[in-house]
Amino acid sequence: MKHIIILIIALIIHFQYRLWLGDASVSQINTYRQQLDELNKEAQEKKDRNDALYAEVLDLRRGLETIEERARYDLGMIKENETFFQVLE
Repeated sequence: MKHIIILIIALIIHFQYRLWLGDASVSQINTYRQQLDELNKEAQEKKDRNDALYAEVLDLRRGLETIEERARYDLGMIKENETFFQVLE
């Protein structure tokens, strides 16, 4: 009977050690959960960015107004017979 009690105590100690300090300990699981939350947040941000870029691509494919707007803003395009005014603040 003593041997069974000693064996049970040894198993309890072993499992408690693994629970608190082992490979799959509580603190390590919390660290993994935190990393997973951060990765999910980054993935969501990148998905939102990709969605915005996809919408912009669709907009560029559909209309010339968007292309003209981009050319005016990014490249400084001015049409014939237009007057360019630059306002300095």
